[in-house]
Amino acid sequence: MIKKIALILVLFPFLIFAKTDTFNYKLENLVSNLGKVWGMVVLDKDRVLFTEKNGKIGVLTLSSKKIAYLNNTPIVYYKGQGGLLDVQKSPNFENDKSLYFTYVKELMGKGVTTLARAKFIDNKLQEWEDLLVTKSSSDTSRHFGSRITFDEEGHLYFTVGDRGVRPNAQDLTNHAGTVIRLNLDGTIPKDNPFLENPEALDEIYSYGHRNIQGIFYDKKTKHLWAIEHGPRGGDEINLIEKGKNYGWPIISYGKEYWSPVSVGEGTHKAGMEQPIKYYSPSIAPSSLIIYSGKLFKELEHKFLIGSLKLTHLNIITMNKNAKSIDEQRIL
Repeated sequence: MIKKIALILVLFPFLIFAKTDTFNYKLENLVSNLGKVWGMVVLDKDRVLFTEKNGKIGVLTLSSKKIAYLNNTPIVYYKGQGGLLDVQKSPNFENDKSLYFTYVKELMGKGVTTLARAKFIDNKLQEWEDLLVTKSSSDTSRHFGSRITFDEEGHLYFTVGDRGVRPNAQDLTNHAGTVIRLNLDGTIPKDNPFLENPEALDEIYSYGHRNIQGIFYDKKTKHLWAIEHGPRGGDEINLIEKGKNYGWPIISYGKEYWSPVSVGEGTHKAGMEQPIKYYSPSIAPSSLIIYSGKLFKELEHKFLIGSLKLTHLNIITMNKNAKSIDEQRIL
């Protein structure tokens, strides 16, 4: 018997990650034959809203295992790695009924990562608005990011990949390869780090990233964490700090795809941040949360990271100094 639903994983089908009475982990298939599910958010005890990369937005009712797809969804640039990406509830969802999305929008024949907001009322999306159409255009169809998280001071963070053009991540005149911080209404916080720099975009919070597909604000420690794809190896878990440069593509622990040659100048350089943890070989990470539920006591405040490459779940323990001290791989 499944004791209680605790987490829902997306590995193409929906899966319940549950605990049996003997405290072993178990997966139960909820729904199959979906598109490429990218993001999801728990609306209430019985409903999960999710995005598919092809542009569909569905609501799964857990009790019936039925899915209702929504109308009034955006037109997405569904090409390569582009499409409809993350979704998160507003921190004030009970009052404002707002959902935030990232998706790829076509602009002059190219795709750009875009942050949008809509109301979810009476099982319908209403008042869809783009809050930021990023300056991240390129001729490639890869590395769009993108995940969303919120701090406790009214800020939203979302990620944009380097768009497959490596120098972008060191160029502050575009949004590619960055973490962006905005107020919930899409305006720019007055303490963003590059407001006084005429050669930088005001929305940028950190830069030098390759392709972040997991970001999470830890309310307990007040830390902002991200995990990003490296090339061949060099996936990184980073503690994100205001205005910092995380080095891509100048420093990396990854190798080139065309040769066993290290990317960049090496693994360290003055003025560039080191990852808290890196993976070589790559696990192809996507999504990151820090567990704070009541059911799995053994997982309290541990990092849960999905692996696209081997479709397993990584459980990481960080100490009080934000250093990785243990890792387990399950499922």
